[in-house]
Amino acid sequence: MKGASERRSVLVRLDPAVYDAIVRWAQDELRSSNAQIEFLLRNALIDAGRLPGALGLKRAARGNRARSSPRQRAG
Repeated sequence: MKGASERRSVLVRLDPAVYDAIVRWAQDELRSSNAQIEFLLRNALIDAGRLPGALGLKRAARGNRARSSPRQRAG
């Protein structure tokens, strides 16, 4: 059985401009580029309601974010 703290390695191909922007953002927040990518993916999953468990509930309990999605703005 896999432990909860076990990490998986994945190969991700990114546009160089996207990667450079992630690296700059990570440096601004004192994270590694890998940690920044995980942070962004985790937040996207939470926002979409697709991350199971307590982490998803924490974000939902805070209510809507200040920004709205393009679909919300168009309607």
